[in-house]
Amino acid sequence: MRTPLLSGAFAALVVGLLAAVGTPAEAAERPEGVSAGFKAGPWLEDLKQAEQAFAEKYANLDWALREREVDWVALFDETRRRVEGASDVSQARAAFERLTRKLGDGHVVFRWPAGKQHARLPAAPCESLGYDARMLAAPVAALIPGYVPMKDGGPAEFPSGTVRVGHHTVGVIRIGIFAPQGVPALCAAALEALQIPPDTPCDDACADRVEAWAADRMTFDLAYRLREVQAAGAEVLLLDLAENGGGTEWAEAAARMVTAIELKSENIGFVRGSHWSKALLDKLDELRVATEVASPEDRPYLLALAERVEGLRREADTACDSKEILQPRSASCPWLVSGLFATGLLAAESTEIRGKSWEPSVFRPAKFRYPKGVWNGPLAVLVDGNTASAAEEFTAVLQDNKAAVVIGAPTAGAGCGHTNGGTPTTLSHSRGVLELPDCARFRVDGTNEVMGIQPDVLIGLRAADGPHRKGRRVEAGLAAVVEQAFQLHRAAAVPAR
Repeated sequence: MRTPLLSGAFAALVVGLLAAVGTPAEAAERPEGVSAGFKAGPWLEDLKQAEQAFAEKYANLDWALREREVDWVALFDETRRRVEGASDVSQARAAFERLTRKLGDGHVVFRWPAGKQHARLPAAPCESLGYDARMLAAPVAALIPGYVPMKDGGPAEFPSGTVRVGHHTVGVIRIGIFAPQGVPALCAAALEALQIPPDTPCDDACADRVEAWAADRMTFDLAYRLREVQAAGAEVLLLDLAENGGGTEWAEAAARMVTAIELKSENIGFVRGSHWSKALLDKLDELRVATEVASPEDRPYLLALAERVEGLRREADTACDSKEILQPRSASCPWLVSGLFATGLLAAESTEIRGKSWEPSVFRPAKFRYPKGVWNGPLAVLVDGNTASAAEEFTAVLQDNKAAVVIGAPTAGAGCGHTNGGTPTTLSHSRGVLELPDCARFRVDGTNEVMGIQPDVLIGLRAADGPHRKGRRVEAGLAAVVEQAFQLHRAAAVPAR
């Protein structure tokens, strides 16, 4: 199952909508302050459609009711009143967007159609493939007083350096995104390496080749930086994920590069319906192909996995009534189907399948060919209120497995996002598109990752802080982080390499 960018931080909210023009009679009856041609009725119909979409395919519906404590009826009643009182398209749209803010789920978003646009020049090849440097935010840890950057001109996508904390040297590596799409230079290098002419169209298969090459280069470059800070004398590693809006499942591969601890990934719950039913059918096809090329000893293992997937597919085809979930009692039909992991069919690496040609079909991080445990010393992760989605997945798996100390502010709370293109709903009248997450990741304590990651060392990072103020705030918590990171590492008793 191909997983696109998972972060709600990357979802574009495109402004502008052309309104229909009303008749003179309608204009005469229009209340004062209402824009010409604006009618609330079509927007109310769109709201009904959106409410139905939530009731059918919103992965975090149960979380919103039980944990977020949203009054579902009151939320939509208030939105209806705001739409009825809107005087123009922008106010109606604002009512819908207020609904998403009230939910507090980073992967719930309305995207609005663009209005009339000026003609644009043809996009550059990498731009047309979705590579955009604006996905990368500026580092925060690099502004800690006393930070010394590396001077070797190494991989630009992972700036690194060191900082002294007491008698200890802390290595710092910035990971600004967990996907190659934030680094156009990787795309350009891939086109050259794969001998793809920049002036020829690049279809889906071509785009997949480019992404795979770029992800492999990212993996190599991260390993380079990890070895570099170790060679510079770092005793503790601090990974800067502040403002990291997410990325792809490459995050799971990266997590296994920064620790030698055997990581077990989060459980996945997925929405019932045709979207996941098809994805599971595709997975069955993968397993059948793998079975054909597998050794006789491996075939029973793969057939057992296929049987498990078929059971999940049957569950995906069994609908639940959302009205039952909206009641104060527990639902007799679980809203989400469980039985998968953030890494696929297996939660952790398995020596039983390591190196098999079909390993990525059952443990997806294997497709990135990452070296495990490049760094195996004390580890810390810096997060803030804009750390989201795949960056939260990376942080959660390290924190849950007691592999890293987390410092910073609570994360955004985007959690699992949109798999295989997601399940978008196009609203009939406004033509806005409602994006809803189709999966949820559950942590070791059973909580939904959409609640956000709570740091072990909480510092007062504020959105209004300037970059250098943030650096000073991080500095204030580093001594405690270093001490806790050493304690955690000793407790894990990871053998030295």
